[in-house]
Amino acid sequence: MARSLFTLATKLGPARIRLATFGFVGLFAAIAVRLVMFGLDPVEPRAATQDQIQRKRPDIVDRNGVLLAKDLKAFSVYAEPRRIIDVDEAIEGLAEVFDDLDPHDLRRKLTSGSGFAWIKRSIPPSAADRVWSLGLAGIHLQPEPTRVYPNGTAAAHVLGAVDIDNRGLSGIEKWIDATMADTKPSSGAEQTDTTIRLSIDLRVQHLYAEHLRNAVETYKAVAAAGLVLDVTNGEVLALVSLPDFDPNEPGLALQPDRINRMQVGRYEMGSIYKALTTALALDTGLFTLGSTFDVSRPLTIGRASIDDFRGKKRVLTLPESFIYSSNIAMGRMALAIGAGKLQAFLKALGQFDRVRTELAESSTPILPSRWSDVTTATIAFGHGIAVTPLQGAMAVAALVNGGDLITPTFLADRDLGDRLRAEDVIKPATAEAIRDLMRLNVEAGSARRAAIPPISIGGKTGTSEKVVDGSYSKEKVMTFFVGVAPIDAPRYLFLTILDEPRGLPETFGFRTSGWNAVPVTRRVMGEALPLLGVHPWTASAH
Repeated sequence: MARSLFTLATKLGPARIRLATFGFVGLFAAIAVRLVMFGLDPVEPRAATQDQIQRKRPDIVDRNGVLLAKDLKAFSVYAEPRRIIDVDEAIEGLAEVFDDLDPHDLRRKLTSGSGFAWIKRSIPPSAADRVWSLGLAGIHLQPEPTRVYPNGTAAAHVLGAVDIDNRGLSGIEKWIDATMADTKPSSGAEQTDTTIRLSIDLRVQHLYAEHLRNAVETYKAVAAAGLVLDVTNGEVLALVSLPDFDPNEPGLALQPDRINRMQVGRYEMGSIYKALTTALALDTGLFTLGSTFDVSRPLTIGRASIDDFRGKKRVLTLPESFIYSSNIAMGRMALAIGAGKLQAFLKALGQFDRVRTELAESSTPILPSRWSDVTTATIAFGHGIAVTPLQGAMAVAALVNGGDLITPTFLADRDLGDRLRAEDVIKPATAEAIRDLMRLNVEAGSARRAAIPPISIGGKTGTSEKVVDGSYSKEKVMTFFVGVAPIDAPRYLFLTILDEPRGLPETFGFRTSGWNAVPVTRRVMGEALPLLGVHPWTASAH
């Protein structure tokens, strides 16, 4: 009996072995199929970021080739949570490299079961090496560019900034995206290396910013802005707006006091507009340089009364009305000209429309809801209409360059093309008269502190009361000064703005433009003009 049982067991042995073998083969085949399916499982979030991480931007340089913005090689760390073997090991390893990671947030990402999750963006190569050396399954490195601005805050409002995916958020960076999108290959290939050359002169930009920072501190102002504009072609050589921000930390740009005051801020530019009113008065032929105005008493329009600040209280000639900045005389001229002609002239000078440049950030002017005689008189001296300072500078540039209205640009050597909005907006004789009046204002008027002999300087001051809670404040003002050099052959326009400057003992308590914006601009011009090729000896020879 025992022998027969043993024989039966022996005969069944090979069958069991074959069955076991087939079982193991089937099991391993199932595992292999599952692994293949797992490996081929698509990771949709990762695919969605490919265009972002491959984005490459061109270098940006100033007009002299000085680097302003550049992409540098960096890496980002991402995880594939489904492939992570040991979550605790991954958290411990990454925490050793990045001490600012939140362990709870990191665990949430790594245990989410998703196919893709960013861990750390834009890390330097040294940190990438440390991550690589960890050898963690499911943790990977992705090469991607990071934008660097080597000059910090310099020209920040012109350059703008980019987001974490290297996409332009504002300024020229946003313009690059919009422009390059029109020429980007349909295959999605990276763009070729292109350099964007701006009209900005970094030297002038730096010195203007430094002088404005000093002015803010000296006059206890809340903000300041500065502009240098080539009146012959509309190129912007410097644009400063304080407070500014560092494009390397773009989040700061979102603070409400960091706006581009030159192209976004809208202000009543005060007596700067008297240059426009005087130009219209002469151009119509209704007035001449020999015309006179009785400013001994205020100008009364209905129940409104317009007076002069520290007025002369006598009869003034037209040149005296300009250099002594008479509100009464300007109001009388505007009323004689008429509201219709004044409106048409301001519109011809681009004061009624939004000025569009390469920078997307801009504002539409604030115009009167109704136009009365009082409106006509007050706009004649820069109250009742609010424009961007760049808009006002564009108009003054047209007055001194012979009558060409040119839209400003931030690109070097850009053709005028459609930027030449109008020609001969004033007669050549009117342009010459305005230049003479601006020169006279520096020699004997409210802009005397702008003189830089022997360079011929022309200019116009402006001071306006700020609107606070719907009414004009007697305590808060904005001051403006437009300086042009050389005024006998205009090339560069300088515009300085101080927001709420205070009177000082050395200014005898005065806070008007002639005591703050004018001397600041003189110091800027004194340093910038030689850099731009306008030297005292060449000016003297001219």
